[in-house]
Amino acid sequence: MAALSSLSPVVRTYPWGSRTAIPALLGQRPDGEPQAEWWFGAHHAAPSILADRPGSPDLAAAITADPVGELGEASLAVHGPELPFLLKLLAADRALSVQVHPTRRQARDGHDREEAAGVPLDAPHRTFKDRNHKPELLCALGPFQALCGFREPARTADLLDALAVPELRHWSALLRSRPAHEALSRTLRAALCAPEHLVRAVSAALPRLTAPPSPWDSTGTAYAAVAADYPRDPGLLAALLLNHVRLDAGEALYLGAGVPHAYLRGLGVEVMANSDNVLRCGLTDKHVDSALLADIVDCTPVRPAVVRPTDTGLVGETRYRSPAKEFVLSRLETGADAVNVTDPGPQVLLCLAGPVRLTPGPVLSRGRAVFVPAGSPCEVKGAGAVLYRARVPLDTAS
Repeated sequence: MAALSSLSPVVRTYPWGSRTAIPALLGQRPDGEPQAEWWFGAHHAAPSILADRPGSPDLAAAITADPVGELGEASLAVHGPELPFLLKLLAADRALSVQVHPTRRQARDGHDREEAAGVPLDAPHRTFKDRNHKPELLCALGPFQALCGFREPARTADLLDALAVPELRHWSALLRSRPAHEALSRTLRAALCAPEHLVRAVSAALPRLTAPPSPWDSTGTAYAAVAADYPRDPGLLAALLLNHVRLDAGEALYLGAGVPHAYLRGLGVEVMANSDNVLRCGLTDKHVDSALLADIVDCTPVRPAVVRPTDTGLVGETRYRSPAKEFVLSRLETGADAVNVTDPGPQVLLCLAGPVRLTPGPVLSRGRAVFVPAGSPCEVKGAGAVLYRARVPLDTAS
């Protein structure tokens, strides 16, 4: 049986990241770089290091060397010889791109197509970095704002009318007169090829959404922030079609394939299938493929459901339920008595309030994480400490 090991994060310094949020959370001094994401996992693009194992291998290499010992037979049978999930800390100080994630089939087809075309994995215009889909769940650690899923077309028509931009009148008429899927698809495509002068006109009109007695106050404020983050970007017009979502600390948002979304501001713990496949259509300096995104996006209007934690039966633990087969995320408040978290599949435990003593294993302070191989005995304790626990839902109760 493989040993429990400390897991060093890979820090991603994307421009939208906060320079202060993660350091403040962990009691560290900011280094001046935008710390957008901390990755704890085995994705080939940025695998975490097992610093206390001989030779300090990365987690992906350790799994390749001993897939049964690291992952266990049950996870191997369902997900193959890779860690099925990727755990992150995410801190957004400006809007992320308007984006969607592909289905598994779309990811495999796209990846194989780009491989056949000889597009390097690290090429800026590469879209499919792997062959996996990317369902994800974001759990807010404080106030968090996002755009998620298409708003009901008639309601969006009301918002466009409130902007009073003449060029948007035919969009409003379309949204009110055609079936929802057709109306949203056609309006999205129009938004993504809109001229720059229309983007400027919408940006200038956004204060109308916040003027009393407007019902769009908080939504208008969010869009104004997007416009300030990315002036003249047509992604702003696509964003107008999406629901504005606000999460409080402890609430979560689940995103499946094809759901358009953009995180705006906030700090959270994120878990996803082990993938980095993102199709973008705006609000970014990265590669944009609006045509492909428009082909795979789910144009079904939705009312985003906020996921709230439920008890698991384990002392101090609450879980965020989702339909994902690759991961389950839970929050564990530890006490003076030890709690057994041994599991038949692999786990990552991330400490955000400590110290937490693991038996066997190290004492975790804030920001430290461990990889727990499948079946490895593990107990945790520490009065007032908080762990986030990502694991594979191999039991039917998950």
